[in-house]
Amino acid sequence: MKLDSKLAGTRLNPHKTHITWRDTTNFAAAIQDGNPLYFDDRAKQGIFAPPTFPVAVTWPILSNLGDFIESKDFPKEVLFTQVHYTEHLIVHRLIRPGDALCLTGQIITLLPHRAGTHAVIEVAAVDTENNPVFTEYIGAMLRGVECLGEKGRQLLPAIPDSDPSATPVWTCPIRIDPLLPYVYDGCTHIEFPIHTSPKFAESVGLPGIILQGTATLACAIRELIKQEADCDPTRIQEIACKFTGMVKPGTAIEICCLGDKDHLHHRDLFFEVITAENKRAIRSGYLKIKKESV
Repeated sequence: MKLDSKLAGTRLNPHKTHITWRDTTNFAAAIQDGNPLYFDDRAKQGIFAPPTFPVAVTWPILSNLGDFIESKDFPKEVLFTQVHYTEHLIVHRLIRPGDALCLTGQIITLLPHRAGTHAVIEVAAVDTENNPVFTEYIGAMLRGVECLGEKGRQLLPAIPDSDPSATPVWTCPIRIDPLLPYVYDGCTHIEFPIHTSPKFAESVGLPGIILQGTATLACAIRELIKQEADCDPTRIQEIACKFTGMVKPGTAIEICCLGDKDHLHHRDLFFEVITAENKRAIRSGYLKIKKESV
């Protein structure tokens, strides 16, 4: 299959959604994050959603992308080859229960890659007053799809580079409960059978079910917020990474903090996640942290 890069710029139909307290608390519970800011609704400011929660908000678009693509010229059959490859989330503010959000998006880049085509979908969310809430850049690898040309690379927001030779400043082992993929599936509605059906997973060449990449990322961000942001998720401004390996339920992963770069108003923090097989499940991990709470 082939895909013409001229189709970069293809717009998506808008999507509206209303966020409930069950949406946000279920997400936090699924990633086993007991931060009171996510649960204690007795607090004067109310409760927040975890900073990785937008991945659940945009899932109805990503999982039904063919229905959202406006263009009749886009070959929708290539969408069946996609896997989540990169993630870049800009957090303008944390989502809260009661938020009514309007999501608009477009396929902003189509780039050739040795594995196929790297397509990046930009989804922007605003509230009822048209204030930005988050912008997500979802990178899909269209496996085996040849990209004709290249378009849109300059539209991707820059991500600071870490030192490729950096060694971990600290590490945190996490045991992945065998039931976590099922809990994450049920609580977030991010549904795909390679995470919950051993039969289906094996039918597509996997050794068994694997943990959702966004669940691995959320667990990493949970620990980084604890140790590097004083347990304050409101300080998180950006999250980015590449998904490069599989996490098997019932095994352990290791969150590795690779150091930081200091700026006037924020810190750039770098991390990766290592599997039980000593492979990188997440590489090029990046977290932008405000220096002071708001």
